[in-house]
Amino acid sequence: MRTTLKIVLPLIVSVAAVSLLFAAYQVRTEKQILRNDLARRAEILGESIQESVEPLLDRSPDRSLQRLVDRFGQRQHLKGVAVYSAAGAALAITSGLSPAFRLRPAAATRALQENAGVDEFLTAEENPSLNPEEEVPIHIYALPLHRNGEVVGALALFHDTSYIDKQVSHTLRDSLLNASIQTFLITGLALILVRWTFTGPLTRTANWLRTLRTGQPNAGRAIVKGEILDQLHHEVTHLANDLNTARAAAEEEARLRDSNASTWTAERLRVSLRNKLQERPLFVVSNREPYMHVFDEKDSSIRVIVPASGVVTALEPVLLACNGTWIANGSGSADREVVNSRDRLRVPPDHPSYTLRRVWLSDEEDKGYYEGFSNEGLWPLSHIAHTRPVFRPEDWLQYQKINRRFADAVLQEMDGVESPILLAQDYHFALLPRMIKDARPDARVAIFWHIPWPNAEVFGICPWQRELVDGLLGADLIGFHIQSHCNNFLETVDRALEALTEWDRFAVNRQGHVTRVRPYPISVAFPENSHAAGGSRKAGEERAALCAEMGVEASLLGVGVDRVDYTKGILERFRALERFFELHPAYQQRFTFAQIGAPSRTDIERYKNFLDEVGAEAERINARFQTARWKPIVFRKKHHSHEEIARFYRASSFCMVTSLHDGMNLVAKEFVASREDERGALILSTFAGAAHELSDALLVNPYDVSQLAESIRRALEMPEEEQAQRMQRMRDTVREHNVYRWAANLLSDLTEIRVESAERVEAPQAT
Repeated sequence: MRTTLKIVLPLIVSVAAVSLLFAAYQVRTEKQILRNDLARRAEILGESIQESVEPLLDRSPDRSLQRLVDRFGQRQHLKGVAVYSAAGAALAITSGLSPAFRLRPAAATRALQENAGVDEFLTAEENPSLNPEEEVPIHIYALPLHRNGEVVGALALFHDTSYIDKQVSHTLRDSLLNASIQTFLITGLALILVRWTFTGPLTRTANWLRTLRTGQPNAGRAIVKGEILDQLHHEVTHLANDLNTARAAAEEEARLRDSNASTWTAERLRVSLRNKLQERPLFVVSNREPYMHVFDEKDSSIRVIVPASGVVTALEPVLLACNGTWIANGSGSADREVVNSRDRLRVPPDHPSYTLRRVWLSDEEDKGYYEGFSNEGLWPLSHIAHTRPVFRPEDWLQYQKINRRFADAVLQEMDGVESPILLAQDYHFALLPRMIKDARPDARVAIFWHIPWPNAEVFGICPWQRELVDGLLGADLIGFHIQSHCNNFLETVDRALEALTEWDRFAVNRQGHVTRVRPYPISVAFPENSHAAGGSRKAGEERAALCAEMGVEASLLGVGVDRVDYTKGILERFRALERFFELHPAYQQRFTFAQIGAPSRTDIERYKNFLDEVGAEAERINARFQTARWKPIVFRKKHHSHEEIARFYRASSFCMVTSLHDGMNLVAKEFVASREDERGALILSTFAGAAHELSDALLVNPYDVSQLAESIRRALEMPEEEQAQRMQRMRDTVREHNVYRWAANLLSDLTEIRVESAERVEAPQAT
């Protein structure tokens, strides 16, 4: 109630003050109107009497003048009329008029002097009446009287104005009454509105937060949508979510400590990084940005989308944990609209926790640096996927130029930061570590290479292998997915550069600078309670719903999730499916394989052609086996959200990952993490890095069509007990070796590296 009074009391005072001011204005206006009306009527009457009196002045005064003033003195509110000579004597005066007016009043004197009509209002105190009972406010209007053009006297009319004061007092009373009623009504309405739209919702919000703070269940909603406190509701909801998240994280940490478990969580990573970084910011640079802003084609509004990227999936928790800065290529159509003057903005949009710095590339630069050198050169070179790499001098120039531009942006962000820490990402920035280290020797620099590193002989195909390797060796730490990639890199260093390769501790000493080379198997954020988060449908119900959406009738479902890339073994997968249906016709019209294929790099001719090849192969196989209500392959050629993909994971009997060569492949780990029911099978290529960790998958050579077809049969016919045993072990692996542990290990190793000059000894010359 006290809060309500604090809000309403100023309103009451304001309304009362305004009402009183309006009443005073109304009374003043009413009084002025009545006075003006009286003065106008006195003037008209005076001029009428003047016309009658002036002829009588031509003769000696007689009783006719007295009769005239007596006759006019009987009008409403007119107390009397008096006629004065030029000397001031009363020639005639209305009977009953105060004797005091036998003396010429000041108004009549002024009328004689000014030869014009004069009026004045006298209060009761100013009334010259000798009788106190007759002391009333009066109005005097005086006119000059003429004879032969000369002023010979004055005419005065005396009106009683007490009726004006009475009418004004009535008006004042009515105005005050109206003001009181208005104040009462407005105050009452304000009390209701404040309680309904403000104090009521605030009370409910306070009670809601109290229940959340005390950990009581069924807290309900804070404020009903549509009320004026929607914005507060939005922020309070985020606060409540943060509170729940923090409580859940704290409970999970307590559980892990109690059980001596080694599982890493987002909260554990945050605490670890806070201790390791010691309030120093972390800088991350990648080609792909974590959030893109694009114009909506329908209404030109700006939408925020999260690009489908393993790099984004891995790094987002790290930046959320340490309030760092992510430098990336601004590739969204509306990206420039939302940054500040320094090309920065805070992200994520709903809960800003770190800074995104965007770097701009022209179409020509993107074509040379990204499409050309990175994805037509380094990508096929590293994946050994029997697609010839293309190395053009002009693309190499753009690659150097863009690496320098990103390095400059990183150095700008580092300006003023002591001993900064940088984590660069992937094959797009092989030259950047050297550029940063040369400019900031005090910086700790790491780069994580997300794709395979081929053997030295294969990498030697690149005309600029020396420059690339030297650029990478500017880093203090280089991370790969698996140990064999580390081995290949060190062998490449041996063949390409003059440097001391220390195989015993997997390090390279070049010109006094030591670079450590380590495997860090990247992973996903294991979703505890994923079933509650992802939906309540069981696998069978979800499968039925998905088949209905795809327009097929099937009791069994398999899934593949890939970018449409020639390294993913999609064509080999389709041919294995064809072979499977040939060998096991009983599964026709029972089993359907859903291939989720996100178009990728379609501006590159090889990718564009490959997309057409995949579509044509799916159509060829379908034409061979499909019926009116069933087909063996459903090729979903579009981008899917994480939620949409999770539905396929939960509903499928198996997931196929048939990479011809892959650094890690997070799809395999995402599928395992999503199967809370501990059912389903994973068919996994031995050429994917994930095969080194997920040994309970059905490991296959994707080039062996018969083996791949047999693995499909095994997955579909695998007993539930075996499914559970395999899936439990794989889930334990992914849970323990999740993305938080990956980030913690990599950054922990980086922060422990000494960058003092004592470590910079001259490397012996290689022989």
